[in-house]
Amino acid sequence: MIRILAKVLIFNLLLAGKLFAQQTPYESGGKNVTATYEQCISFYRQLCTQFSGITLEESGMTDAGFPLHLVLLGSERKPSLKKWHAENKCILFINNGIHPGEPDGIDASMLWVRDLLVQRAEGSIPDNIGIAIIPVYNIGGCLNRSPFQRVDQNGPEEFGSRGNSQNLDLNRDFIKCDSREARSFARLFHQVDPDIFIDNHVSDGADYPYVMTMATTQHNKLGGPMGKYLHDVFEPALFEQMRQKGFPMIPYVNVWGKDASLGWKTFFDSPRYSSGFAALHNVFSFVPETHMLKPYPQRVEATYTFMQSVLDYCRVHAEAIQSQREAMKQYQMQQQDFPLDWETSDSNYTPLEFQGYRYKKFKSGVSGLDYYSYDRQDTFRKTIPFYNFSFPTVAVKRPLAYVVPQGWWKVIELLQLNQVEMYALPEDDSIDIEAYQVKEFTSGERLFEWHHVINSMKLEKKCYRKKFRRGDWYIPLNQDKVRFIIEVLEPQGMDSYFYWNFFDPVLVQKEGYSEYSFEPLAADYLNQHPEVRTLLNEVIRAQPEKMKTASAQLEFVYKHSPYAEPAWNEIPVFRVVNAASCLRDFLELDRKPLGNKWDE
Repeated sequence: MIRILAKVLIFNLLLAGKLFAQQTPYESGGKNVTATYEQCISFYRQLCTQFSGITLEESGMTDAGFPLHLVLLGSERKPSLKKWHAENKCILFINNGIHPGEPDGIDASMLWVRDLLVQRAEGSIPDNIGIAIIPVYNIGGCLNRSPFQRVDQNGPEEFGSRGNSQNLDLNRDFIKCDSREARSFARLFHQVDPDIFIDNHVSDGADYPYVMTMATTQHNKLGGPMGKYLHDVFEPALFEQMRQKGFPMIPYVNVWGKDASLGWKTFFDSPRYSSGFAALHNVFSFVPETHMLKPYPQRVEATYTFMQSVLDYCRVHAEAIQSQREAMKQYQMQQQDFPLDWETSDSNYTPLEFQGYRYKKFKSGVSGLDYYSYDRQDTFRKTIPFYNFSFPTVAVKRPLAYVVPQGWWKVIELLQLNQVEMYALPEDDSIDIEAYQVKEFTSGERLFEWHHVINSMKLEKKCYRKKFRRGDWYIPLNQDKVRFIIEVLEPQGMDSYFYWNFFDPVLVQKEGYSEYSFEPLAADYLNQHPEVRTLLNEVIRAQPEKMKTASAQLEFVYKHSPYAEPAWNEIPVFRVVNAASCLRDFLELDRKPLGNKWDE
């Protein structure tokens, strides 16, 4: 009898909790309204007064002048990151509103958190899991609301804009950190140290019947034990869970206004993107993308279901997820070759059962001319190729360490922001290093996210003993940030600091000469160094047209003399190597154009 009364009491308490828990603006607005920034934060504050098991903290500043917030949700009364790490909980980190015109995650997270708290007594929040959520990341974009900013999106009634308060696309800013949001996120990301990261989005490239698609870090690029586990186990399990819960899901449809029936290549998330950034820190990353043309309630429900599916999987497999991350760190401590750029294979693919709409020719009501679109009345189902295998096109050998001179403080600050272990040299010292000399480069003609990125380059590697000053920064690679360090400091990295213009000043010559005064010095130098005269003659014979002027030959002598400016075109990231590796005096490295190919 006592047990029956206890169950009745628990049921009544749960019912009272459900009635007492507030509605979201999405619910009270007829499920076609998204919460404003103020409503969202107010909602979470109210939950903190109603329930234990949730905290809301401020975690850094944004360009909008408002603080970034972090919600912590756990089975204990007052969740904390310190407690989670001490208890080795598996941490799920969710980001919402990086593009506030894609608000599905904002509203779905509000619903999900409330429901988890109401059902907490029923074990809705596993004891072995901690959930961390950014309610709204791009606050500036969220404040800039309009019903017109995504012309091809089916609800809600109005929503935020893609650009932040500096009109930056924050999903291109995780490496360069031009925004306060990105800097606050980096600090927060390392404080949370998640095992799994979800960044909620809405897609806008093609039309198809599915409400939800999913992009993940490309498994070959992730590599090692984590890449294999992601491809063989984790991803298939999430697809199956979503199917069972009524939202059959397919990989992100990386087709932009074209015929999806021909198949497509996987979206390749370079480190500028949230999931690509997370991959550099050995975190499983998922980008659920609901479909823009589906009704808003379906999209919110699908996002809710996806987050719950990940939680359900973690509940059972938390230990396996964490062990894969630890194995990955150990793998990288031994890894010697690090890929920096990738190509998606045109021949290797995964067969994918796909239901789609026929891609047909229609007559334009605007111009009267033909255009192509999708016919929702003409569906098909077929097996298509999903090209989700990639191979490296550029790789580097792991050095012992790097040294970055202290004058490049912008780079130093970004490394420290990402908790890279580094040490200021205690005194002046000379170190054997490899240095990259930029022989040729091209930069983008079109401005891209505040930068004219380096599209292509030709490098020459040279070895010598270089003097460094006290306070220059020594960065060893026997640390678990090794992959991040290599990918941002090696110039050929897809999103390296060199790519994003942090070292552009070295590409501009600061010293020079007047021909009338340098001419006699150059002649004397050639007389004293016949080997340079021999080299000059060889170049004249090989490139007679280029070397036919006196100025061209004088320039050649200048560049091969001690008068040449040593810092010109030398990238100030120096690889610490052993003596044997310095026997490779010069190594030509070519990199093909990259540009903005992932943003086309």
